[in-house]
Amino acid sequence: MPKALTLALLLALLALARPALPRDGLPYCPGETLAYALSWGVIPAGSAELMVLPPDLPPDADPASAPLLHLRMRARTNAFADVFYKVRDQVDSWTRPDMSRSEHYVKSQHEGSYHREITVRFFWNNSTVRYENDVNGPKAPLILLPGTFDPLSVFYAFRRDPVGPDSRVLLPVTDGTKTVIGEARVVGRERITTPAGEFDCWVVVPDIRDLGGVFRKSPGARLTVWVSADERQIPVRIESKVLVGSFRAELDRLDWPAGCPGGP
Repeated sequence: MPKALTLALLLALLALARPALPRDGLPYCPGETLAYALSWGVIPAGSAELMVLPPDLPPDADPASAPLLHLRMRARTNAFADVFYKVRDQVDSWTRPDMSRSEHYVKSQHEGSYHREITVRFFWNNSTVRYENDVNGPKAPLILLPGTFDPLSVFYAFRRDPVGPDSRVLLPVTDGTKTVIGEARVVGRERITTPAGEFDCWVVVPDIRDLGGVFRKSPGARLTVWVSADERQIPVRIESKVLVGSFRAELDRLDWPAGCPGGP
């Protein structure tokens, strides 16, 4: 069950994409942390954090290169869920500072007895991307579409530009093994309450037809994301319904650096 929790959160982020509405600057800054409480059904199962880190360079980058925007997600099961299936995952993404495309992606995956160190390298000089891990080595390169993002950075690309009623957003996304056109639709507006407070939200439904895992095996599977209806566009709740149950991630804490656009 906890593995499905982590998968559902990542796939929800992957399915989001940005609309073609410009905004001056980015609505987040280094120092922003979004903390989530994860549950499977009514059972608390763990926590996750999304962080914007200070600009730096990915592993093996040319030290003379310009710093990139560094994003991170961590997910872990709690002590109760650890007994059944222990999860300790970390995902790092480096993008262009203007959030125009991905440059590097690393995932450290520790789920039960399954451990993988995954790297996705973007080669924009010849428009290819290559996946590799510490067990099986590299796969054959894939062709990159212009402006492609990885499964983590696409979440921040979605937040880059404003959405509104009936918005439909599209963006190419790759994990290095395949590329899909992520699509999401705004289907309504609701006010909801989470542990982090009350939020006026856009209700966003991602298209999950091209997503694998528990979603592909569950007819009628559905993801819903509640995104704050302000310039920050923070996902404050994520829910999925699949054959093996229901998953929820709710915003538990928001750390917002002073001086960041949209902040206090």
